[in-house]
Amino acid sequence: MRPEVLHPSTLSDALAALAAYGEEARPLAGGTALVLLLHHRLIAPRVLICLEEVRELRGFQFAEEGIRIGAMVRLQELARFPQIRERLPALALACREVGNIRIRNQATLGGNLAEADYASDPPIALMALEAILEVHGPNGPREIPISEFFRGPYTTALEPGELITAVRTPFPPPGSRMTYLKFRTRSAEDRPCLGVAALVAFEDGICRELRIAVGAACETPQRRPEVERLAIGRPLTEVVIRAIAQGYADQIETLNDLRGSAAYRKRMIEVHVRRALEEVRDGHRSFSAGAGC
Repeated sequence: MRPEVLHPSTLSDALAALAAYGEEARPLAGGTALVLLLHHRLIAPRVLICLEEVRELRGFQFAEEGIRIGAMVRLQELARFPQIRERLPALALACREVGNIRIRNQATLGGNLAEADYASDPPIALMALEAILEVHGPNGPREIPISEFFRGPYTTALEPGELITAVRTPFPPPGSRMTYLKFRTRSAEDRPCLGVAALVAFEDGICRELRIAVGAACETPQRRPEVERLAIGRPLTEVVIRAIAQGYADQIETLNDLRGSAAYRKRMIEVHVRRALEEVRDGHRSFSAGAGC
């Protein structure tokens, strides 16, 4: 039996529908993952709550400290939006790497995060950007730092009846450069075997802040602040870069799947963290916040 599809026009109506139907309902954002689950009969909800007409979940809001992105913003829009390309280029790069143009035109940022697929690009960039998720549910609104959102593959900190409503991303520090590298082992449209987002704030050639997020090779996107601190107050020499790359490879527990073994992924973490830092240091395919991409 096909599920009934509801089309709420407000956030309060969407939340009320989720509360009314409970476990028998599923929210429908872009549907790129949910429709596949329905097609293969892996889930059989009684009701789908389509979020397409909920205006509170759309658009961008700009403030002095950062950008607020509605949960229903499409990934292709994020990849192309001039202010995202200019101020948060790592996020634009990550969104541009997702699947193909058809998927990016349909998939939403909120849906991508709520699915918590470990082999996904945008969460890795958002981890390096220290994004905060705005969530609404039966007990009202709350905020979840992205570092606390992912609990495991396809598992998040969302409570029953909660929806992601927006993602708030602070602007990087002055003098920042950033990049996103995606490593595939199969087709050009494949999900990542490994993704690395790197952000470095320089002052007179000295690293003042470093953020590196690694994902797809592990159950959740991860940072290692104790390894990042190796670069603070120092130039990014080859010795420093290699120590950081080795530290990330040593400290992240990697996965085995069709895209690569755990041992292979550890080696790729070392290689791609090093490449990302070299790109940011040398300006090869990396982007300065404020310079666009």
